[in-house]
Amino acid sequence: MTMQPPYRLVIVVRADPVICGHSGEARNLAEAALSRGFTDVRIVTWPIDRLEEAGLPLKPLDSVLPYSPGIAVERPAPVGDYKVPDGRYLAGLTGRLVELFTDGVPTVALSLYLSPHAMAVADAVRVARATGLPVDVTTVAEAVGSDVTNVVRSCLDEDRFGAAAHVLTTYLSNDVCLAVSRYTRDLVVACAREIDARHGTRFAVACEERIGISYPAIDTRAYTALDETAIDDALAARGLERDHYVLFLSRLAAAKGVDDLIDGFARSAAARRTTLVIAGRGPEAQELRDHAASCPVADRILFLDDVDDAEKPLLMAGCAAFVLPSKPRPEFVETFGIALVEKMLAGGGPVVTTETGGIGEAVGDHATIVGTEDPAGIAAAIDEAVLRTSASDRLRKAEAARAHALQFDRANVLDGILRQLWAARSASTLETAIGA
Repeated sequence: MTMQPPYRLVIVVRADPVICGHSGEARNLAEAALSRGFTDVRIVTWPIDRLEEAGLPLKPLDSVLPYSPGIAVERPAPVGDYKVPDGRYLAGLTGRLVELFTDGVPTVALSLYLSPHAMAVADAVRVARATGLPVDVTTVAEAVGSDVTNVVRSCLDEDRFGAAAHVLTTYLSNDVCLAVSRYTRDLVVACAREIDARHGTRFAVACEERIGISYPAIDTRAYTALDETAIDDALAARGLERDHYVLFLSRLAAAKGVDDLIDGFARSAAARRTTLVIAGRGPEAQELRDHAASCPVADRILFLDDVDDAEKPLLMAGCAAFVLPSKPRPEFVETFGIALVEKMLAGGGPVVTTETGGIGEAVGDHATIVGTEDPAGIAAAIDEAVLRTSASDRLRKAEAARAHALQFDRANVLDGILRQLWAARSASTLETAIGA
């Protein structure tokens, strides 16, 4: 599916260097857009100093891979000074979007995260149209897990109807409404039903009718075209050997279940011959290091906080098992599991995970499933993967997992978004013609 130039794609997101699967998704959609004929691709995001002030887990700046020529990353400066207590950065971002929407270039505006990105896009479209200048913007909003667990759900729990209505109304004002998994879509609908029951609104019906599914976009080639020598060199630089370490690679946050993994690894027989590598950054980093230091196999647990995007697939490809025992928490539920798909693409040992949230949609039948908060189950799964899986079985399972994961290639995902977008535009054109 190729665009006819000129056409612009604007993605509004928490972009690199934020450690987040949707930061990577934005990069992948931007790269895929170049191959689909978009002549101007922009990622509009937050200044680095604001990301640092927010306390978000960030990659080292010098480890962020460059974007392809044709992709511009914009970080609009804040508007106003200290007398504006909040909203300065949002005003800068919204103002820049207004400029992009009124310069005459037909534009698709995609927001990842409803709050505040979809809100910024909706406000910018309203202002752009009010200027009287020509505006040709089609909007796509993608809801991710924290939009529901961290925003809509908290509004319900605190009975803040206005804030919940603001999020859902903004979401539904977009030309195309997407969710990153069926689980996320169902969660949005369930929250909307609860709001309707309390306040007599009709959000749930609209959500059921409007929200489509768009799984996260992944650069599959970055994981399937690995050089074997590069894998060995990367492992050697870390003092690791193929099939002799268990890997966790994600944010170090309570919902990721790293504490359960540490306890499970300590119970496993495999701990006597393997290393547990915990790679990532996040709010629980020091607490997890302290927890690991107190366990009986502390000398076999290695923390890495400087793994960049180039090294990540190499570590995945060489591990004996990849364990992400995610568990539901009030502040976060794993609504897909991007890292799990990346691991399945890279090869190596089997994936061990839970059925939390949308993880099942990511892994299909190609993972060992353990219970949440189940160190004993994790220990058994690690021992099965490391001690009792033959090389031939490992290869067969890895090939099947990779075949499943290829469906999430970034070009496939972008094409799916564009099909939904053109369907929405065609329906709108038809409705206008009928109304006329």
